[in-house]
Amino acid sequence: MSLSLLFPLGLLALASLLVPLLIHLARRHQYAPLEFAALRWLRAKARPRQRIRFDEWPLLLVRLLLLAALAVLLARPLLHGAPVQTPPWVVVAPGLERVPVPKGSEGHWLAPGFPSLQDPAPNAAQPLASLLRELDQRLPSGAALTVHVPDPMPGLDGERPQLSRAVEWRPVAAPVDAATPNTAPRLRLSSAAADAQTLRVLDAVQRAWSGQPLAPPLSADSAPANGEVGVWLANAPLSPAWQAWAEAGGNVIALSAAAAPGKGTPLLPDSKGKAALSRHALGRGQLLRFTAALSPDALPVLRDPAFPRHLLERVQPPVPPQLAPAATQRPLSGALAALPQPRDLTGWLLLLIVSLFALERWLATSRRRGASA
Repeated sequence: MSLSLLFPLGLLALASLLVPLLIHLARRHQYAPLEFAALRWLRAKARPRQRIRFDEWPLLLVRLLLLAALAVLLARPLLHGAPVQTPPWVVVAPGLERVPVPKGSEGHWLAPGFPSLQDPAPNAAQPLASLLRELDQRLPSGAALTVHVPDPMPGLDGERPQLSRAVEWRPVAAPVDAATPNTAPRLRLSSAAADAQTLRVLDAVQRAWSGQPLAPPLSADSAPANGEVGVWLANAPLSPAWQAWAEAGGNVIALSAAAAPGKGTPLLPDSKGKAALSRHALGRGQLLRFTAALSPDALPVLRDPAFPRHLLERVQPPVPPQLAPAATQRPLSGALAALPQPRDLTGWLLLLIVSLFALERWLATSRRRGASA
């Protein structure tokens, strides 16, 4: 263990120790000489040299200790390497029932801030893997950790958690929410006419996305609804309604260069390196323009069975998986442990100062001191 000071200049306050010393010297008892008539004729002798003597030295000692403790408090001492006794932790993922906590352990929710299990259950949607890493860095290296998680486990963040300690992993069977409905977007065509080949390709893409046929075209100047993908068929720039809808976050697929603003980013190259799409940013949305007519001869990439999926990933990026069997997410060990935090001695110093001040007041006001004065 070692001691360090955050503010060493605070020790300059030790110079105040001279104050009680000077006060006690100044308040020594003065002995006034008393002359007797019969002693006038005696030969005067040299007066002995007076020694420095402190009256009430216990009170002086307490005052010196009090000032020294205040000076050390100003210097902000920290104790490094002090063992920290942390009881075992039992954490429960939100959404599970509270578990009995063994005697001598602490129970907490696996949620931001790690509230106590006695508090109301927090929101069930929590990034569990990320919270496990945070908790591992907060706890001292010797603290045991037991984790109760639902099985299957939600709240994944792309990789299996790695902690600095081995944990007691306890999956708890939990009901799985109903599968989310198919959220593939619907293609909505503009009011312009299109050839039969283009309609066949777009219909095939829509059926590959959702299993539904292509929806009828929109009326003139009508923009698609939120969540739909607009297909601009006209060989002209976007109408004001479509332009505003795209800039607000919509996705537009265009068939002509006239609708594309400027040079775009090439996407979906075929075997010869020719891009099938070019991406153009439109405010918070985007415009995807086919670089050739929608036919297998002009765009060989249309022959790829995975083309509809690749197009959907450009229109609606896939959501990372958030659910997995809890057994496969058991944390790995081997991460670096958190650096030991120094112990702040401010609280102990304040307790010592209060005790010394109470003792000093008792000594200064006691009847014994008043009688001797």
